[in-house]
Amino acid sequence: MDSFLDDNKTVVLSVDASGAGMRLDAYLASQIEGWSRARLQQLIEDEDVLVNRRTAKSSQKLKAGDEIEVELAISPAERFTPEPIPIGIVYEDSDVVVVNKPAGLVVHPAAGIQSGTLANALSYHFDQLSPNAGATRPGIVHRLDKNTSGLLVVAKNETAHENLAAQFRGREVLKSYVALVHGIVQQESGRIEQPIARDPRNRTRMAVVAGGRSALSLYRVKRRYESFTLLDVDLKTGRTHQIRVHLAWLKHPVVGDEIYGGGRDNAVRDPQLKARIRKLDRHFLHAESLGFRHPTTDQMMKFKAPLPVELDQLITELGKW
Repeated sequence: MDSFLDDNKTVVLSVDASGAGMRLDAYLASQIEGWSRARLQQLIEDEDVLVNRRTAKSSQKLKAGDEIEVELAISPAERFTPEPIPIGIVYEDSDVVVVNKPAGLVVHPAAGIQSGTLANALSYHFDQLSPNAGATRPGIVHRLDKNTSGLLVVAKNETAHENLAAQFRGREVLKSYVALVHGIVQQESGRIEQPIARDPRNRTRMAVVAGGRSALSLYRVKRRYESFTLLDVDLKTGRTHQIRVHLAWLKHPVVGDEIYGGGRDNAVRDPQLKARIRKLDRHFLHAESLGFRHPTTDQMMKFKAPLPVELDQLITELGKW
C-alpha cells in the first residue's frame, strides 16, 4: 500500500494495477484499516475525499495512477488516558455538552500529539461520551484549529452524535466567528465561495484549489481600524482551515496567522503594535456563536462565548491607536 499520514491527518493513496476498476469506496475500505465502508462513504459524501484533486462519488471506478486524498483523523495513539485538564463548560445535559475551548488546546489526538488534548480532558470530566468518532475522540462531533478559541458541542451518546453530525452535514448548524484581519475590508458584507484542498506546492497547508472541496464563508464588517478590520464570519461549511484560507485568498489574512498570513504581521509599521500582536502567540479567530437543534427535544439552542481576554485587550488597544 502506497500511503502516508501527515501531521494534518491526510491519507494519500496511489492506485496501482490491482486497484484499477474498483469502486472508490471499496478501494478505500481495502486500504484504510479500522474504517468501515459506511464511514468511508460518508467521508466521500462530505467531500472529504478527492480523486486527482476533484470530488468524487462512492461508485466512481478507479484507474491505475489515480491519486486519492482522504481527510482522515486516524489516531496514532495506542494508549488514550483521561487527563485532568480544566475545561470551560458552557452548557450540559444528558445528551450534549457545550464547551469553550481556549487557544492552544488541540481538539483530539493526531499525528505527533498523543496527550494534552480536549478529548483527554473530556474523557476525564465525563463518565459517558459518544464512541462514534473512535476511542481517542470521545464525543467529538466537530473541530476547531489549535489556535482558534471558542464554542464546541460534544455528544454524550450515539443517538445525539448521529443527530448532530447530520445537522452539520446538512449545514443546519449556526457557526459564527470573530476575526481580526489585516487591511481595510471595503465591502460591508460579502460571500466567499471558493473550493479548498491541499496546497499543491506545500502539502502541510490548505489553499483555494480548483476542483477542491466546496466551501462557503459569509462575512460582515463589525468595525474598521486604521490598518485592520474586525469581521463577523459565518461558516456554512467546515473545511480544514476554511476561514483562514478564505480570508487570505481575499488578501485580508487573519492577524497572528503564521501559516496563511503572508508575513503581514511583520509588516505592521508601529513597533509597539507589532510586538503586541506577536505576544498573542495565536491567531485572532474566535468561534463566538453556536446554534443547533437539541438532538432529543428538537429545540433550537444558541450559545455565545465572549472574546478571550488577550483578544479583547488587543481590540481595546487598536481603538486607542
